[in-house]
Amino acid sequence: MTTDLDPFRATRRWLRAHPLATDALLAFGVLVAMVVGSFADPHGPHGPTFGTRSPDPVSVVLMVLGAAVLVLRRRRPMAVLAATNALSLLELTTGEPRAPVAMCTVIALYTLGAHTDRPTTWRVGLLTMTGLTGVAMLAGPLPWYAQENIGIFAWTGMAAAAGDAVRSRRAFVDAIRERAERAERTREEEARRRVAEERLRIARDLHDVVAHHIALVNVQAGVAAHVMDKRPDQAKEALAHVREASRSALNELRATVGLLRQSGDPEAPTEPAPGLARLDELVDTFRHAGLPVQVAVDMPAGAAVRAGVDGDGGPLPAAVDLAAYRVIQEALTNVRKHAGPGARAEVSVVRVGPSVEVTVLDDGGTGADSSPLPGPGPGGGHGLLGMRERAVALGGTCSTG
Repeated sequence: MTTDLDPFRATRRWLRAHPLATDALLAFGVLVAMVVGSFADPHGPHGPTFGTRSPDPVSVVLMVLGAAVLVLRRRRPMAVLAATNALSLLELTTGEPRAPVAMCTVIALYTLGAHTDRPTTWRVGLLTMTGLTGVAMLAGPLPWYAQENIGIFAWTGMAAAAGDAVRSRRAFVDAIRERAERAERTREEEARRRVAEERLRIARDLHDVVAHHIALVNVQAGVAAHVMDKRPDQAKEALAHVREASRSALNELRATVGLLRQSGDPEAPTEPAPGLARLDELVDTFRHAGLPVQVAVDMPAGAAVRAGVDGDGGPLPAAVDLAAYRVIQEALTNVRKHAGPGARAEVSVVRVGPSVEVTVLDDGGTGADSSPLPGPGPGGGHGLLGMRERAVALGGTCSTG
């Protein structure tokens, strides 16, 4: 069972949706209060008494006009305040007994304070307070020190202060709501950005793993098919390399896809990500596939990747270590696929101050079996794009040629 803690919620929602009807109801309530107040005599023997006097017809007309003007108080607050001021001044100078027409001015002044800025509120409010009180004291039928005159000053001042306080509170609440909405949007945008970055990183890893190992499997399978009849021992060796490459591909795919598991999943991978410590294993897979690879400490600049690291010594950060490994893997895969038969590759990994420079060279040409290196356009170049993205993500650069 549910209990509505706010039984007037539907009523308030309807009133907010129909502001003109709300103002009409308020104007009617003010009219009733003015008419009832006009029958009260504040100077009774034991305090205010009712039924001892009645308003004159002019005062009734002024009260009706003042209440009618209040219907437009939110649409034209300044005009409504001017009209109610005029009606109140007329009543203060002519009414006897005096009717509380100034109540319309109090409501109009409150509305002005709630819908305009503070300087305007206080300038207009001070003018209204002094104007009505001065006219009531100097031109009215009552003595200047009568409590009704002091009451006019007090009520108009409180109306201006209350309107300004309501406006300030609304502005404060709107500011809090805007900050909350902005924080929510920023949080959602940050979450989307992180998701996109993670998807891009996983896509790069998957591309590197699949492109490398499938290329090796393709080469070794072609060798096995070519020598199957004449040199079965060499065919068995090629098939063994195929099996080893496929096993490595499955392991790396399992490790990459396992990153998507929950942190508490017992099947999540615990093997560290590959890095330059496994460079010899990586090079051996290409050598088995028929690509001579030489690993050197220093080589002339060729296709270089520079990744910034902290400090001049010590172990490489994990992100830099993985990026260097993947770049070498992708570069050698491209050499094997596109450099043509008989090509040789050279790999250089050099620590240069606060940076690491990875260089991969090949002496391949445009042989009969070679194909041009795919560009970054549609349909190709994902490997080159991935190398550039890895380098840029670490504050480095990547160039190919």
